[in-house]
Amino acid sequence: MPPTPDVLPVLPVLPAGHDFATYARTHWSRLVVTARLLTDDPGAAEELARRTLVRMCARWRRVPRNDVDFHVRRCLVRIHLRGLRGRRAARRRAVVVLRVWEGLADAEIAQLLGCSVGAVRARARHGLKEAGTDPGQLREVFTRAARETVPSEVPLADLRAGGRIRRRRRLAVASAACAALLTPVALLAADRLGGGGAQDGTSGARPGDGGRKATSPIRVVAPGERVTAGTGVRMWLTADGGHWSLPVNLRGDDSGHPLDEPGVSLRMDSVKDGFLLSGLFHGLNGEPGRVEVRTGDGGSTTANVLVLAGSPGWGIWYASTPLPGKNVEALFSVGGDDRIVTVYDASGRVAARSDREWWRI
Repeated sequence: MPPTPDVLPVLPVLPAGHDFATYARTHWSRLVVTARLLTDDPGAAEELARRTLVRMCARWRRVPRNDVDFHVRRCLVRIHLRGLRGRRAARRRAVVVLRVWEGLADAEIAQLLGCSVGAVRARARHGLKEAGTDPGQLREVFTRAARETVPSEVPLADLRAGGRIRRRRRLAVASAACAALLTPVALLAADRLGGGGAQDGTSGARPGDGGRKATSPIRVVAPGERVTAGTGVRMWLTADGGHWSLPVNLRGDDSGHPLDEPGVSLRMDSVKDGFLLSGLFHGLNGEPGRVEVRTGDGGSTTANVLVLAGSPGWGIWYASTPLPGKNVEALFSVGGDDRIVTVYDASGRVAARSDREWWRI
């Protein structure tokens, strides 16, 4: 059952070409209420709603006009979950809020969170058990909390200003990638990536090699043991996850990942020879069979893998060679259901794939 009309009125159907300002004014109050239910903190609710709309403003032109609410909800939940230490409990609460308050079906929630329908049902079951009540009573609790939440006026000027800043940062990354095309180093990196192989003797796949790829070199490291992955780049693992030391971080957030849930993150960092792709994989049963990374030129390469001694189900992956600017620019244009990173288990089955919109959120 959806929220009662006197709490959150039914929103008007907006025209297909509506602009960001119209959407923000129309949905601000409802977004703040949902954020309040997710965080259980009135003080944090408006800040979460504000950060969500800033990100949406930055990429508004790319958001499908017939599916805006899905992208806004997904952005809201991801910002809320990112970096939380108690992420498992927060995911359960998010599922309960989306199901009980927003009235979403389990399949919609699964698509929004990037998990299976079975995982959604399990989290809903545990979430209701932790709440100690049934959906009907919980809806009443949510309704009372919504009535007590009085959102301020939508900070439209602040949202637009923040969106412009994020948009400029993204354009700066793309510009840096294009500038790499003009340097001899980028051309050398392209040659190495296309057929030169990695410095450590491992080989990557070529577009015309019939799909044959070398087995990913898996290195077992001790907690805190530093591994050099490129010029100025060092990586290491501890019990709480992966760590990076690098010259300039342009993209990526690898904090707060639940290591027992299947997934793989993707980050891009500026290095001497171009852009280094790396990330954290987690939730596997045992060591990965290999990690494949798209190279932006229609091919793929097998990544290096670091796993912590005694914890083979998660670790760091990193590409053996940097990508030149033109390849990174091609990755920015990825659309549809394309993914950049795929993790295979020991049996050769897909264990995890990176988010198809990794750079847009």
